[in-house]
Amino acid sequence: MFIEQGIKSENNFSKYIVGSIMLILASFVGQIPFVAAIKFDSMFNGRSYPTSEAGIMQYFESNVTLILILISFVFVILGLLLVVRKLHNQTLHSITTSRKKVDWSRIIFSFSIWSLLTIGTTLISFYDNPAQYVINFKPIPFLILVLIGIILIPIQTSTEEFIFRGYLMQGFANLARNKWFPLLMTSIIFGGLHYFNPEVTKIGPVIMVYYVGTGLFLGIVTLMDEGMELALGFHAANNLIGALLITSDWSAFQTHSIFKDISEPSAGADIIVPVLIIYPILLLIFSKKYQWTNWKEKLTGKIDKI
Repeated sequence: MFIEQGIKSENNFSKYIVGSIMLILASFVGQIPFVAAIKFDSMFNGRSYPTSEAGIMQYFESNVTLILILISFVFVILGLLLVVRKLHNQTLHSITTSRKKVDWSRIIFSFSIWSLLTIGTTLISFYDNPAQYVINFKPIPFLILVLIGIILIPIQTSTEEFIFRGYLMQGFANLARNKWFPLLMTSIIFGGLHYFNPEVTKIGPVIMVYYVGTGLFLGIVTLMDEGMELALGFHAANNLIGALLITSDWSAFQTHSIFKDISEPSAGADIIVPVLIIYPILLLIFSKKYQWTNWKEKLTGKIDKI
């Protein structure tokens, strides 16, 4: 059983607090290259050091900024590997899946279905509301973006999944000895960390429904499937295809995407439809394909002490 793989008598919750602090420190270390690059450039090229988050994000060309942002996740995943192995005496595999080997077919299936859905809905929206978009495509910057995305975005999304649906899911299970509490807590924390995204400022706190709902969806998928493979594929597709397809002046990532959304953001169907309609449909598809059963026990059941 996936969540039980982290349940050990010596693996008390205080270790997860220490481990989480170490991961936060690793994240800070990972941000040093970005800060250093800005300081170096401002000193030697006479440019003013940015005083706002927007100024920081727009200081370099967008592909350079994207690299510098995503590099921090390399530090975090290395920190996670150290924490899991040395602090908890586990392997990265043990917080990834309950299967003997990582099931790449699950990752590819989840990646493919969400990629196709994302591409399809984006194209429909473009042809239905062409005035809301401009063609942003520039061949060379786009090809560089593709290269950056293929290499670094899966590292970013996998790191987040390892932490939330793997490490912290098992950590909260050690604390609560049930499954509903880890599912709820990891979803709330995952959503809460997106609170400072520029989208929240533009659209309002209601968008947190989408972020927390996405965390809840990924947590349900992980618990029902006894592993993170489907969540890994979904998250990679969501960020990679999203970065390649569309950008806007108010989104967290500014990219050389194919389209640029120039409409004024608002809280509407884009927030509610995924959480209330699309995610349940995906759960149904996954459940039929992988023959999920015993939903109540897997999502809310107690965990016997070890």
